Amino acid sequence: MKLKQFNFKKVQSTNQTALKFIKNSKKRFGLINSERQSKGKGQYGRKWISYKGNIFISIFYELDKVDLSINSLTKKNCFLVKKVISKYYKKNITFKPPNDLLINKKKICGILQEVIEKSQSKYLVVGIGLNLIKSPEIPSYLTTNLLAETNRKINQKKIVKEIKITFEKFLSKYYKAD
Repeated sequence: MKLKQFNFKKVQSTNQTALKFIKNSKKRFGLINSERQSKGKGQYGRKWISYKGNIFISIFYELDKVDLSINSLTKKNCFLVKKVISKYYKKNITFKPPNDLLINKKKICGILQEVIEKSQSKYLVVGIGLNLIKSPEIPSYLTTNLLAETNRKINQKKIVKEIKITFEKFLSKYYKAD
């Protein structure tokens, strides 16, 4: 399965943009990528702080076509992103339920899943915020970024492409075509 990629300079949030695509088009799957977010969304209604140069993408697909539960998908989605990050950071990357990835007990990536229904079909939106070059300062919550952890600048487009390919391979295995 190939995910059509839609690139933006700035959106309110990639998840919100994906939800609009689902509601207002015939697209059944795709990837939203933006250089900036003005109202990035985090878990439990929290704000995701979006610094330019970091990664903000949302992958969406028809949930009815995937033969896995939401709980299984939550774990798989974290594993898929962890797999890409581990190409650049060779040490331990841990998973903090429900959907955060940590390096040295500091958050490097958050994944926000949202389910939407349209015409009796359910869709899953998987929002991925990855601190690539800058991490927000959050009181009582440690954060980090790949630049700080690896001491090397990593190409943003390359990582987005790797995430896209990783999800395409995964979906090709589990997505039931018509």
